[in-house]
Amino acid sequence: MPASPLTPSPYEVLGVSPSASDAELRRAYRRMLRAAHPDTGGSEERFHAVQRAWEQLGTPSARAAYDRHPASTPGATWVPAPPRKKKDSRPLARSHGHPGGWRREHYLTLIREWAGRGVEVEDPYDPALVRSAPRHLRHLLADALAEEATASALLNLGIGFTLWHDVATDALGGGPEQKIDHVVLGPSGLFAVLSEDWGAPVRLRKGEVIGEALDPGEKPFHTLSLRAKWVARSARVKFTALVIVVPDGASDESLTVAGRMRGVPTVLVQASRLPDLLRNGLPDGRTVGGTELFEVRTRLQDAIRFV
Repeated sequence: MPASPLTPSPYEVLGVSPSASDAELRRAYRRMLRAAHPDTGGSEERFHAVQRAWEQLGTPSARAAYDRHPASTPGATWVPAPPRKKKDSRPLARSHGHPGGWRREHYLTLIREWAGRGVEVEDPYDPALVRSAPRHLRHLLADALAEEATASALLNLGIGFTLWHDVATDALGGGPEQKIDHVVLGPSGLFAVLSEDWGAPVRLRKGEVIGEALDPGEKPFHTLSLRAKWVARSARVKFTALVIVVPDGASDESLTVAGRMRGVPTVLVQASRLPDLLRNGLPDGRTVGGTELFEVRTRLQDAIRFV
């Protein structure tokens, strides 16, 4: 999986405090190695994660080097990306709204509140600060990054597509959290899309996304279905599919049709496969062409509001 603010530090992988002694660290490594081994009920992924953590902390010199530079994600940048420059003359998709904007603003507010009154936060994206923040703050930033990456990839779908980002809904109480990250319209259909990064692998069970990192009772497809239903009624349109995007490697397959919610197909897709899905659509999926494409775009443009 790509680097993420939710990627656990080697201390978290080994289940110890950064202040643990070398002896405590060694005991934790041996304990976690046994628990993570596939032959004792663990998994290959967890086993390798424990080994990587020990490589980063297992000697005094390695541990000192990590403690000096705790962002163990070389090349990762969490600051907002600069405005995109066109590389060629091909027209991009029409885009409305600010992808990831609400979550970034919410993160910036909460990270300063968490740091404490009177504390000057010079760089809210400083890796050491982000790593030390509570998980729900890191999750906000991770999802903002995921939304921005999706929006950037979707621009290349071309002028036949229209994108709306951070779409407000009145579903489940109507707070800004209940938004649809992206609504995508093109000849292949109309798609409601959530860009998610839970920081851990996910899988499907009975048509719903599950995983250790999800909150208890969290039902992503069910939630997206309620939000899409509200937009569909407001704009008098029908969605072709409900799509949840996760980082590459976060799911077993790069693209899986999970089932249906209220008659609409649900799809779990890895980020690199999303453009192909939206460009080509689903087999036997509902397409939108001709004058209908113009009419649906007009209805959405009139109905959609942003958070």
